[in-house]
Amino acid sequence: MSIKKKLSVFFTLLVLCILLANNTLHYIRSKNRLIEFNQKEITLVTEEIAYEVENSKNSASYMEDRMAQELRTASIAIQQSLPADYHDISNDQLKQLAKKLMISHITLLAPVGDDIIGVKSSDPKEIKMSTKEWGYWYTSFQQLLSQQPVTTKKGFALSHFWSGPIEIASSNPNHIDKWGYYYDGSTNYIINPYFRDKHVLDFEKRFGPTNVMNRFTENLDGVLELTVFNPKNFGRKNQNVYLNGNKYIKIKDQPIWYGTYTYRNTKRDEQFIQKALKTGKLQSYTADINHKKVLKTLVPIKEKNSPAYVIGVVYDYGLIEKELQQELIKHLLLSLPFIFIVLIISFVFSTSITRPIKHIMEHVNQIAKGNFGKVLNTRRKDELGGLVANINHLSHFLKTYVDDLKKSQEESEYHAYHDFLTGLPNRRYFKEELNRRLIESKEKSIRHVAVLFMDIDRFKDINDTLGHSKGDQLIQLIANRIKECLPSANSFLTRQGGDEFVILFSDFTPEEVEEIAEKIIAYVQRPCYIDNDEVFVSISSGLSFYPDHSTNLDTLITYADVAMYASKRQGGSKVSIYHDSLNQKQAEKVHIETRLRKAIQKGDIDVYYQPKIEAERNVITGVEALVRWNDAELGFVSPEVFIPIAEEAGLIQSLWEVVMKKACFQVSKWNKDRNEKMTLAVNFSPRQFQDPIVLVNEIQQFLSLHRFDPTWFEMEITESTLLMNAEETIKALHLLKKYGISISIDDFGTGYSSLSYLRKLPIDCLKIDRSFIQDIQEDYSNSEIAQAIISLSQSLKLQVIAEGVEEEYQKAFLMKNDCNHMQGYLFSKPLAAKDFEAAFLNS
Repeated sequence: MSIKKKLSVFFTLLVLCILLANNTLHYIRSKNRLIEFNQKEITLVTEEIAYEVENSKNSASYMEDRMAQELRTASIAIQQSLPADYHDISNDQLKQLAKKLMISHITLLAPVGDDIIGVKSSDPKEIKMSTKEWGYWYTSFQQLLSQQPVTTKKGFALSHFWSGPIEIASSNPNHIDKWGYYYDGSTNYIINPYFRDKHVLDFEKRFGPTNVMNRFTENLDGVLELTVFNPKNFGRKNQNVYLNGNKYIKIKDQPIWYGTYTYRNTKRDEQFIQKALKTGKLQSYTADINHKKVLKTLVPIKEKNSPAYVIGVVYDYGLIEKELQQELIKHLLLSLPFIFIVLIISFVFSTSITRPIKHIMEHVNQIAKGNFGKVLNTRRKDELGGLVANINHLSHFLKTYVDDLKKSQEESEYHAYHDFLTGLPNRRYFKEELNRRLIESKEKSIRHVAVLFMDIDRFKDINDTLGHSKGDQLIQLIANRIKECLPSANSFLTRQGGDEFVILFSDFTPEEVEEIAEKIIAYVQRPCYIDNDEVFVSISSGLSFYPDHSTNLDTLITYADVAMYASKRQGGSKVSIYHDSLNQKQAEKVHIETRLRKAIQKGDIDVYYQPKIEAERNVITGVEALVRWNDAELGFVSPEVFIPIAEEAGLIQSLWEVVMKKACFQVSKWNKDRNEKMTLAVNFSPRQFQDPIVLVNEIQQFLSLHRFDPTWFEMEITESTLLMNAEETIKALHLLKKYGISISIDDFGTGYSSLSYLRKLPIDCLKIDRSFIQDIQEDYSNSEIAQAIISLSQSLKLQVIAEGVEEEYQKAFLMKNDCNHMQGYLFSKPLAAKDFEAAFLNS
């Protein structure tokens, strides 16, 4: 761009910046005014909602009393219609009578032992229902039975009658009931008529704030959602009530009293709700929720004689932004004439000062055409004279510069198509070459074009152990080994990056390509020597063929990659040829991952418990928590299927947290009444040890949060865990040991075993893998490995426990060899919590 144009652009941009600054200030002022107006509008909305909430409370109290009176009238009608002895009454009679009296259900309560239970009912879930743990309800029943006035402050009391407050039914938390209880001594049962759901909630729809809130969200532009929050319980752990085997939350303890809560941002909303209550002022923030930018405002409402609450208003912030954008565009359009005037003035001014430069420019143009030898003479001593001297100097050295530039371009072009580390063609070169060969295959009728995708097995572990410098040397060594195995013609080796190599083959049969791939795999497996380190590596391969598998370039690469991962899943160090079922398996894997992710989010993961037995005393010393998943769509999914998927998808930590939460709660409950406490063993994935110190902190925080004694807790790890960041892992295990946790090596003898690690690790127990126990025959043959592990444990002063004990003779062998701790189907399969209690704890 010429100086003349630069001057014009400079002055134009200067004016443009000034105008933009002015428009920005106007934009900020407009934004503040719109937000201020929005807050005033929200204040009016919340005042009306608060008014309706208070009216609803008064109306609700009046309607409760009216409903109680109707229930008493129904009770008297029921008494006159039924025999005095509940044994003479059928449940069908109660159903017909409830329908006739236009009430939801009738239940008859009678004292049985030290309890008052439902003896007859039109609702099957009320029959045999215990009321002993109902608190003031039970007290009221006792007062009715003794024909004393009911003194309970809650509910509504009349002669021989008391009505409980509207509440969630403990026999069926899916319903909300209003109950009445009548007893005058003429029957051997308390008459309990009640209204359910629609009858109870009709008055809320008629007199509550819901209608007003719906009117605002439907008719007021920008208002997306209105919510009345219970600040006492919102965002905190649910105050669950456990009665009659059911779990529910009382109405007054529910986190949302009125409205909906679809624009969820629970953690942040909780902070702002508490801040609003503390300051007594409304609090606002903007956020992207449900794919929409919204303005959330939380308004505290404090009444003298009732609990405080907070009204939340979700406003479409996009409306504010739209209005601001329109305002900004209007000002920018008004600025265009000023910019045009400045552009004309600056162009005239720049022309007057750029004429002297014209001659210099002509000389520069000659240089640009390759005429480097010409010298421009000038007598000027000012800046232009210095410029001419520099141009002459540039002309002298330009030839050298051009030569250097050409050389540099050649090097850049080489590196654009080749890998820096190995010198092999790179991904870009590979795609162009593959495309060329596919075209050539069509034109010359070449039989096949093959894509061989190769990946070094566990290269990350090797790289982390030896360091990146030696890792690079290993990559170079393997690249050379692959090259040595390839035929001189019709093969093309490339490095895709990392530890991946791709080879193209033209005009080879599938059998010939597979034979070459197996030759490469065998050659790569030979020991590698890097400095003083001996390294053993293997390589997994996948093959796809044109045109058998696809005629599309990218699809061929993808299919070879899919086949390579199939080789890895089969243990690596082999070659797999692509077939359609591999894609199907991948799709099934993705589907399982999706269902598993939803199950974890909903808490639909079960924990089963398998007892650990001390055979000599025949007592349970602990349980192992085992994760189970029974999906509504997939049915029962084996842990051997979904745990590897969870590890690969990064869900293993979330899965572990679900197991820990349920297991810690359950075992703590069981241990309350036991003199000899049971230990809880939980399995840990090697993936969790990628950052061992973080894992230590998580375990300590988790046990502290659930008040679980660390001395009851046992961590089970596999030998492969020791391959993950070994030094940090050992350090972390020592910290856990110091904290009080026991550590066991699970499936001992099936993985990476090292006596040096056993001496370094703070291990308490070795678990003999089930395969070694199941090998033992009745004559104690095939018992050498199990016996060796027991002896090793005894010499290292470690406890030893045998898994998979299924036969009496296996138990006898283990006891004979001083292995008294066992678990297996001989004693019990893994059981759900209620089945475990029935089998072992209720006797």
